[in-house]
This record gives sequence, structure tokens and C-alpha cells, in this order.
Amino acid sequence: MEKLLFYLFGGIALLAAINVVALRRVFYSAISLIICLTALSGIYMMLAAPFIAAVQIIVYAGAIMVLFLFVIMLLDPFSASAGQDKKSHLKYAAVILGVVALSLLYPLLRAYDLAKAPRKPDIVAGGIGTVSHFGEVLFNEYLLPFEVISILILVAIIGAVVLAKRQS
Repeated sequence: MEKLLFYLFGGIALLAAINVVALRRVFYSAISLIICLTALSGIYMMLAAPFIAAVQIIVYAGAIMVLFLFVIMLLDPFSASAGQDKKSHLKYAAVILGVVALSLLYPLLRAYDLAKAPRKPDIVAGGIGTVSHFGEVLFNEYLLPFEVISILILVAIIGAVVLAKRQS
């Protein structure tokens, strides 16, 4: 069952990653990237890393992709003038670079011995690596840096809003 889930999540991630490069519309590529990041989160859950899986969803598939979608909508790539300035000879660059990367990685993948691959780690009795352990460490030992960073991010957001309002 575990192997089946891995192949399912891996296949979804692979197909979504191919769609990120292959789709012509930037918006649909961003949606495919969200699907790929969500499938990676499923793989992290299978590796007994729930914190990394949650961060993958919240930070990458959530916050960063929302910012990407806002930028895509602000640049208006759906207008007719947006697609006119592309070079025709760059059309197949992704395919050529992909073939080069696979040809360089092929010897490494052939030499890799799956029998020596690391197995899923057991959760330590002390709870190191769990979400509750991260929460305790974050809000006990690193509370001041956490709060300082949150204030810096808030100031950056307010500055961006003020600059954007001043230009319009």
C-alpha cells in the first residue's frame, strides 16, 4: 500500500511538473505548480515528516503561489500584446534542456543501488521532528526572533501598499 501511494503521489507530482513547463498559459502553469507542491506534501507525509508536509502546503502551495497568481494577474499575460515579443527559436529550449539534464542524470540513476537506500526513520521517543516539538522550540527558545521577523514582514507589507498607492 505504501509503495502504491508513493507511485501515486510521485506520478501526480511528475505530471504536474511537466504541465508547468508544457502549458502555454501562465495561469494554468501556476495551478499545475500548486498540484505538484501538494503531491510533494503527500510524499513528505509518507516519510513521517508532518511538519514539512504542512509547511509545504501552507507556505509554498498557499502563500507563495497566491503571490505568483497576483503577479500573473497584474502583468495581464492574457492580452494580445503579451505574446507578440517572444522569440520563435526559444520555443524548444525547455525540451532541449530537459534532454540534456536527463542524459547527464542517467548514469547516476543507473549506478544508484536501491538496496542501500535509507528507510523511513522511526520517530524518536523524545518527539524530535514532530509538530509539537517544533512548536515548543519556536515559541519558547526562538520567540523573540519569531516576533521580530513578523514585525519586519508587516512593515514590508505596509511599505509596499504605501508605495503602490503613491504611484496610482
